[in-house]
Order: sequence, then C-alpha cells, then structure tokens
Amino acid sequence: MRQPSSTPRFCASLALLIALTGPAAAADTEPLEPTVAKIVADVSVQRIAKRIETLVGFHTRHTLSDTASDTRGIGAARRWIQRELQACSKAAGGRLQVEMDEFVEPAGRRVPTPVTLVNVVATLPGTSAASKDRLLVVSGHYDSRNTDVMDASGFAPGANDDASGVAAVMELACVMAAHQFDATLVFMAVAGEEQGLLGATHWAKTARARNLRVEAMVTNDIVGSATGDAGQHDPKQLRLFADGFDPLLRMLVKAQSNQQTADTDSASEAVRRQLQALALAGGGEDLPTHQLGRHLKAAGERYVPGFTVNLIQRRDRYLRGGDHLPFLERGYAAVRFTEPFENFRHQHQDVRTENGVVYGDLVEFVDMPYLANVTRINAAGLATLALAPAAPQNVRLEAIELDNNSTLRWEANTEPGLKGYRIVWRETGSPIWQQHRDVGLVTRTTITGVSKDNVVFGVQAIGARGMASLASYPLPMGR
Repeated sequence: MRQPSSTPRFCASLALLIALTGPAAAADTEPLEPTVAKIVADVSVQRIAKRIETLVGFHTRHTLSDTASDTRGIGAARRWIQRELQACSKAAGGRLQVEMDEFVEPAGRRVPTPVTLVNVVATLPGTSAASKDRLLVVSGHYDSRNTDVMDASGFAPGANDDASGVAAVMELACVMAAHQFDATLVFMAVAGEEQGLLGATHWAKTARARNLRVEAMVTNDIVGSATGDAGQHDPKQLRLFADGFDPLLRMLVKAQSNQQTADTDSASEAVRRQLQALALAGGGEDLPTHQLGRHLKAAGERYVPGFTVNLIQRRDRYLRGGDHLPFLERGYAAVRFTEPFENFRHQHQDVRTENGVVYGDLVEFVDMPYLANVTRINAAGLATLALAPAAPQNVRLEAIELDNNSTLRWEANTEPGLKGYRIVWRETGSPIWQQHRDVGLVTRTTITGVSKDNVVFGVQAIGARGMASLASYPLPMGR
C-alpha cells in the first residue's frame, strides 16, 4: 500500500515548506581546506580580550541607557562597534559593508515608551552568482542588564552575557573579511535581547518580509567561560542547542486555534496529513536546524582538534531564550552556542560581594583562550558552509519496488565547476552522519546493499574547491 508521503503533490509542497538540509560528512583523511585553516589560525585571543574590556568599559549597555554620551551607555557602545567594524573593512579593502540597522520599538512589557534601537550589521557579500543570495548570519547581543531588567543606569558590565558573543562575532567579521566566499556572510551585534529579543526579531521579520534566503543563523550567547557554579570545568566542551522548528506544525497549531471557517478546517486537516506523512518518512530529526547543528559540530571538531561540540536537541535551555528563536519562528534554520556549564552568580546579577562570594558579570570571569576556541569553531562552521555550493534540490528516495537497495535522485546544481555529489547516511539512532560515498556528476544513483528501511540518507553537492554542501534530506517518491 502506498503511503501518503509518496504522492508527488505532497513531496513538492513539503520540500518547499521545510527545505530539509544537513551537514557535510567528509572523510577524516581528507586534508583541511587551506582558507578555512588560515581563518581558524588567525583568530586572536588578544583582540577578543581587548574588545570585551572595551565593551565592559561603557559602564552599562542596557537597551534603555544613555545614547548621547561618547563614553557611557548603549549609544557609545554601538558607535564603537561600528567604528571597529569599519576599520576592519578598510583593512580588508572595503569588503565589509557596515550598516546601522535602526528601528523604533513600540512600548511593551520591558519597554515603557517607544525607543529607537540599532543593530550593527556587517555584511561580506558572496562572490558566486549562484550562491551570493545564500545568507549565513551570525550574531551576539551587545546590550547588558542587572538583576532588575529595567535598571538602565546601574553598573552592568555584561562581560560574558554577552560581550563574549559580540567579541566573537567582531573577530569573525574582521578575520573573514580578508577572504572571499561563495555565499554572503552577515555579522550582527544586536540590541534589545534582554528586553525580549527585540533586535533579532526586527531583523528576522524584515528578512522574512523580503523573502531573503537565510540558509543558516548562529547566535553566540554566554560563550566565554568553561566553569560552572559548582566548580565544573572543561575548556574542551561547548553546547550547541539545535532543534528544528517545523513550519507545518506551526500552521497546524494556528489552524486548530482558529476553527471559524471551512477554510481553516480544511487547512488543519491538510497540515495534519502532511505531518503524518513526514513522520512516516522518518524525517522528524532532519529538519533544517538539526542539519545545521550536525554541520557545525562536524566542522568545528575537525578544525579545532580535541574540542567536543555537544549537540542538544532542544531549542534552548529551560526558562531561557536567545536571538536564534525569532529566526526559528519564521522558518529559518537557527542554533545557539552556549558554554558547557553556567554560573548564575555571574549572570543578570548586580555587582557585589556577599559572604566572600563575588556576584556580577565581570571580565575576570571570562576565559579568553576558551572564548577564542569557541570563535574558531564558529569560523570553521561558517567558512566551510560559505565556500560550499548550495544543497541539491528536489531530492527523492525512490519507494517504487521492494528491494534491499536504496536509489536516490535529485536536480543538478547550477554552480560552475561542480565536482560531483556525495551520498551520506547514518543509522536512525545516530545524531551524525556515519557513512558517505562520492558518486560523481550524476543525478541518480543506487546504493546497493544498504536498505532504505534501515538508515537515513542525504545528498550533498561537492564544489569546485572540494567543499561539500549541506546534505538535502530525500522525501519518498512512489510510482
């Protein structure tokens, strides 16, 4: 009996809605890509430390703090970030396009009156006609806070939360600006995170309204320490929260919450059938964000030996949120890097000493060499993705007859100089790709002796420089 997921009409609509893609699975014996290796090596602990110290020196970067002063408050901080990025652009021949993304945030729960907020955005345009509309976004938030989220004047150093993320993003922008990439890279220092993810929400909403092709979004938030509040310490680990947001599920919830017309009843039933088909296809753990997470883990661990990126299949920590969430909610693949253990004495705390214990988010509690390695992991993941071609489109797994082989087909990529395609697969219980096979410049291939019933497949495109794209998840195709 043919399953619902095998219908061509369903496959087309589902592919459009969820664009399921995944990470590279290069053999460990392959040499490191020289450009990526140089970028990773060029990350500077000293520059990162100096930028964190400068950000802390603005006394507070609260979203509602002073904007007129040149030495104090969020206005001074954002203008300094702009100048730093402009200097990096000049050093790189003007390749970075630095802009102040300004908008008015209306009054809300943590914004008593309308306020002008500014995201500082540096864009490194892609050079490939076929890939320059692919956007890879990386962010940190430059606002800070104390125990009272509305305290706009008290000393709020925000060294780890999140000067660490901003310093990492600035270092990425400045190091990567010296190189050219197929895809476009967007480096953002966003405002208003502590007041409700305001800056990221504005940018994500604008991107969706303009139908921008955001292939990946990575936020770095609280990434500067490897020591927890119980004394745990491991400078070779990093958490990566990566759990896909299924637009189909969102549609279903919305339809079920508004059952007022026959149209919404019909839409709800259609989405329910599509969700059922996706489950039958085994793609519940292969949504875009899961796949982005796999790519970042594989690339990071390959270019920063000895480091472990722990994939966590959750959108974020309990009771917490970050700037990737507005992107997830608009159907983009988005993840969050965070240190392995958190010390809550140094988050959202007034600076003070009680019973010999120091509270507050101070520079002295940031591990600069650890943060440099986190930056290198970001660099490896973003650079390998930006140098690769786009993921293959319209990938299908043939479910036509009973056999113990697996036949896949896909549309040919348009990038010039493409070297071929790679099939990757893993056991259904594995979080990462385990096997791969290069199949050349074909658009249909059979993996003999590997049953489609037992594994999860993906198809990657291999670019002119030997870099593998994200792997596209195959939807089943019947007769």
